[in-house]
Amino acid sequence: MGKVKLTKGELKRQRDALRQYERYLPTLQLKKQQLQVEILHQAMALEEKRKAEAAGIEAIKPWSGLLVSDRMDLLPWITPKRIVTGARNIAGVDLPFLDKAEFETPEYDLFITPLWVDAAIDALRELVALQEEIEIIEKGIEILRQELRITTQRVNLFEKIKIP
Repeated sequence: MGKVKLTKGELKRQRDALRQYERYLPTLQLKKQQLQVEILHQAMALEEKRKAEAAGIEAIKPWSGLLVSDRMDLLPWITPKRIVTGARNIAGVDLPFLDKAEFETPEYDLFITPLWVDAAIDALRELVALQEEIEIIEKGIEILRQELRITTQRVNLFEKIKIP
């Protein structure tokens, strides 16, 4: 830190800076707490989605033999046409969330196609949408962690360097 001049003007500047730091520090500490709480909420939501994904995979396992048949290619019907995301503001940070996953409407001959295809497409679409949501939640957690790191650095700067 540079040498402080011993003048009235410099004393006033130092007092004003101290007042400003003491005013901003509680706001930064509150932001830090909000970010920590939101990281916990997102982690719990991520865990729930992963459990739902595992349950979805278990529900599809009985169909695994049918899904690998050469006659049926379900990939075009379960690949998302468009992923619609939104953003919500938490403590000044824009977090992405999944609004909806849009899929192509399946068009196939109802007389030739087996009966299980509709149920399989629905189950696989739910699983794909769940996987997209998991990816978005993971991105959100990473954004929150980065912002928490920056906020923690600022709080430490004010508490340990600027205010004493």
